[in-house]
Amino acid sequence: MQDHTPDHDEDDGFDRPSKSQRKRDMHELQGLGEDLLALPESRWEPLALPEILYDALRQAKKITNFEGRRRQMQYIGKLMRKIDPEPIREAVAAFKLGHAQDSLRLHQSERWRERLLADDGALQEFLAAHVDVDIQQLRSLVRAARKDAASAPEKRSGRAFRELFQFIKASEGASDE
Repeated sequence: MQDHTPDHDEDDGFDRPSKSQRKRDMHELQGLGEDLLALPESRWEPLALPEILYDALRQAKKITNFEGRRRQMQYIGKLMRKIDPEPIREAVAAFKLGHAQDSLRLHQSERWRERLLADDGALQEFLAAHVDVDIQQLRSLVRAARKDAASAPEKRSGRAFRELFQFIKASEGASDE
């Protein structure tokens, strides 16, 4: 019987990531580069990125050709392999969370406006939730918006309707702080 085990030390050549894993990692960094590109440039400053990466990102913003942009994103992914991607991931996540929270606040304000226009009891609920609101101004805005809503269909989203929304939005922002 012959022993088929190699004589050398357990070195089977599999001590590094596979080619597929390296490709997945590269694609993930490229996607992170896309997310970084979606951030405003003012959000890049605290990340202390290498100057060559800043330049590549600025160039990518200018490229409109599909293939050119794809190649530029590959280059950005290659540059990102040399830096720690964790701070970039955190910055992108924080930015996305901020947008989601802003959107949620706007939807809440819209719901309050709809409720205030539809129901008199909603006024008391709003005042209970927002104690430092100018009651007179709120009542007059609700009254004017209801009057606008009762008028001709083309004027339903009139000035009072928008002013009521702005008032609610400002009140929601003040209550969050």
